[in-house]
Amino acid sequence: MDNTVIPNQQQNTSSFSSNTANPVSPINVGSSGSMSMGVSNTNVPNSVNTNISNSNSTDVSSATPINTKPTITINTNPINAPIVNQNRDIPLQNPDLETYGLKQALQDSNVNISPSSNIRQKPQQINSGLEENLSIQVTYDDNTTTEIEALSQMIKNSPMPAELADRCVKYVDRLKRMNRRGTYTGEFETVEKYIGWVTSLPWKKISDDNLDINNAKKLMDDTHYGMNTVKNLILDYLAVMQLKARRSKLEQSSGNNPEQNNEEMIKNNMAILRGSSANAPVMLFVGLQGVGKTSIAKSIANAMGREFIRISVGAMGDVRMLRGSFRGNPDAEPGQIIKALIKCKTMNPIILLDEIDKASGNTALLSDIMASLLEILDPEQNATFVDHYIDYPIDLSKVFFICTANNLGTLSAALLDRMEVIRFSSYTDEEKRVIAEKYAFPKVLRNTGLPADAIQIREDVWSLLIRPVGFDAGIRQLERNLATLARSAARRILEGTPTPIIITPENVKQFVLPDQGPLS
Repeated sequence: MDNTVIPNQQQNTSSFSSNTANPVSPINVGSSGSMSMGVSNTNVPNSVNTNISNSNSTDVSSATPINTKPTITINTNPINAPIVNQNRDIPLQNPDLETYGLKQALQDSNVNISPSSNIRQKPQQINSGLEENLSIQVTYDDNTTTEIEALSQMIKNSPMPAELADRCVKYVDRLKRMNRRGTYTGEFETVEKYIGWVTSLPWKKISDDNLDINNAKKLMDDTHYGMNTVKNLILDYLAVMQLKARRSKLEQSSGNNPEQNNEEMIKNNMAILRGSSANAPVMLFVGLQGVGKTSIAKSIANAMGREFIRISVGAMGDVRMLRGSFRGNPDAEPGQIIKALIKCKTMNPIILLDEIDKASGNTALLSDIMASLLEILDPEQNATFVDHYIDYPIDLSKVFFICTANNLGTLSAALLDRMEVIRFSSYTDEEKRVIAEKYAFPKVLRNTGLPADAIQIREDVWSLLIRPVGFDAGIRQLERNLATLARSAARRILEGTPTPIIITPENVKQFVLPDQGPLS
């Protein structure tokens, strides 16, 4: 077995110290390639016997000094594989192995070992030099800063609740910190969108109601014939609001306003009962198509002087369309209720939920929508309605909700319990005649650009136009028949026929086809 002293094959710029507490005995390497390493507490002799075989000869004089903490280079490449700088320097765990006999061999070979204290300080000197000479300048994006300041100004100008304002301020402060660091994040669009929706809500903005009962009756009579049940309910509601307004003025003049205090208590404590549905009754108009459910709702809004908006619930298959979606979603936005308040720019509009019986054909989805409508329409719950996107209670108690449906088969019993069901029956022939003469025909003449005296319809013709030509429960087919008659007369007038054109039972088929109508 040949003994060989293995020098450190790695080139280093530093050397080890000459003083070692515990010298180490040399490493013996046999011909088989095995290596044994031992530590001795005895003094190392001044000379080291080195037996170098012909196959493992090492020039000790050309060896390179090693660091105070020598390292072992591990080659992870397979045999005969190209070397691609994959070496890893692993320091030895035992500091006593720093002088494993090679140090003495280097001394015997007249190899000078220079102190390594200065070399060890070079990395620190380099780092300090970089810190002194390298100046990092953070540049701010002026456009982003301006947009962030605009968001802050929007929050200050909005009369939103203090709790919600504090939340928005925290979002904006986070954006300011990111901007100071010169970093950009997709959170900016999310915060900007959220603050835009929140500040657009008409917080504490209430429109003044026209509580004149006589004026409301006149406006509804001018647009709709009959419907005395609906008109009386609206007039009763206006009477109650008028009495409450008078009492509120008396209490304010005396310096006591319990209603305002009650509203503050409700906002702070959701457990307080809201009261009866006298604040804003929820009406459900049920009847066949064309009987005037939607049009009477518009007349109610005009009579009360409130903003009107219609939300179509028909074919609505996702509850998020009513309640909004969470802000974490990429396409998150508020529900239709919050959007309606923003469009009306007031917190007390008249919202028409049209065709609620046709929400969804899926039973599970229909149940979810009915459950969401419970919170929206219940006077005990809608004072603290929470949209998933806004995530803050919104007071809907001042909103006048009107719902329409053709039948009650798909509506839940719990939802029907929250509403006043008003049934619209089919029009009689006499009612249709009055509606056609006073409402429908004058409107058709205005829409076609004809003067009021351009067409004259004899009394015995109205029955032919109403039945059986355009028989239906409502008046839509009757309006279509009148429109067809007016267009035909307009063409004849342009061709030179003198006015007025008189419609008689003999020539009515020249203006209106006899087979028109769904049941003709």
